[in-house]
Amino acid sequence: MTSRLPGFYTLPVEERMRIISNLCDFSAEEDRVFEPGGGLAMDQADKMIENALGVFTLPIGIATNFQINQCDYVIPMVVEEPSIVASASNVARIVRKAGGFTAQASQRRMVGQVQVVNCPDSAQSRTRLMNRKQDLLELANQAQPKMKARGGGALDLDVRILNQESPGSWPDMLVVQVAVDTRDAMGANVIDTMMEAIAPAVEKISGGAVYLRILSNYTDQCLAQARCAVPAALLATETLPGEEVRDRIIAAYGFAESDVYRAVTHNKGIMNGIDAVAVATGNDWRAIEAGAHAYAARNGGYRSMTQWGIGPNGELTGSLELPMPAATVGGSIAVNPSARTALKILKVSDAAELAQVMVAVGLAQNLAALRALVTDGIQKGHMALHARARTPAPSESHDQRYTPTRRPKLMEMRRL
Repeated sequence: MTSRLPGFYTLPVEERMRIISNLCDFSAEEDRVFEPGGGLAMDQADKMIENALGVFTLPIGIATNFQINQCDYVIPMVVEEPSIVASASNVARIVRKAGGFTAQASQRRMVGQVQVVNCPDSAQSRTRLMNRKQDLLELANQAQPKMKARGGGALDLDVRILNQESPGSWPDMLVVQVAVDTRDAMGANVIDTMMEAIAPAVEKISGGAVYLRILSNYTDQCLAQARCAVPAALLATETLPGEEVRDRIIAAYGFAESDVYRAVTHNKGIMNGIDAVAVATGNDWRAIEAGAHAYAARNGGYRSMTQWGIGPNGELTGSLELPMPAATVGGSIAVNPSARTALKILKVSDAAELAQVMVAVGLAQNLAALRALVTDGIQKGHMALHARARTPAPSESHDQRYTPTRRPKLMEMRRL
């Protein structure tokens, strides 16, 4: 399969779908899954959340040209903002000429926590809990034997004393922290069940009171990295040489490293791409967002998620490392046929590979934004697509467009 699909964006929607269907060997049902009413059924939606009214739709598009670890990917992205899919595809085409992206994923360990308060002696309670480490891990795994059978499960346990060095703010408390390999699942329910299973023993051993028993979305033991190296000549525009564009991109990165106001917007652009893939594949994009932004502040200040520099031959080098608890099974993926079909388009073998794809998309999105910002400006391409999206269809009357309903009492209060 090749992800190099020249002119894909110029084709009618039906022809694009035919190409993807052929590439991915879709069934007749999968051919219809992205059509209005073809994906998540109302009875499924009603079981997913409470008080369901219907199904809210967003566009799903395909980012082309991506080559990661010498493999081609066509990447489904669900997003409402114009230019995201186009900019990712354009930069992927440039990076492809330089050999594509490289990516890797670290060990896959999620974190569960049990909070213990009111211990008679925090240090002694910690010692007793650590002495029973293997017993507690066994209890956790007994609560989820299927995860253990699949080669995952609770792997390690530590006990930390919080607030010991800052008396007066909060009293000492213990946190029993468990590292869990959830295999290809995100594992929230697995971890929560394990933490609840060990809580009575933790309480008895520590002599304190257990309050919270919950996973953590700060998955700093489940990292994915992506890198690229782009010869300066490939960055050139009609008005600027490649070396100038390269140096401007690095200066823009320096801005994000130095200023939190810029860093937030810089990193939001990275998450534009990562979130779009997460939503398409049924992943918990809120958990991914939370962990990514926390990781950007891990050294005490909020900084750029990416790093950009100059390589030994004058090329632009970029890298991105983030916690990436992506999943290919479980959760809404099992319920939503659109998410399952998006994963079929990606053809990833496991959650670790999906995590690598997602960080590569984030790196591409950042390079696209920086290159646009330091050359023509972000508005030139973005607003052209935005204007197209805002143009009403010929059959759309004014009455069919959204008109806000006024609330007289609220408006009166605002005037007051």
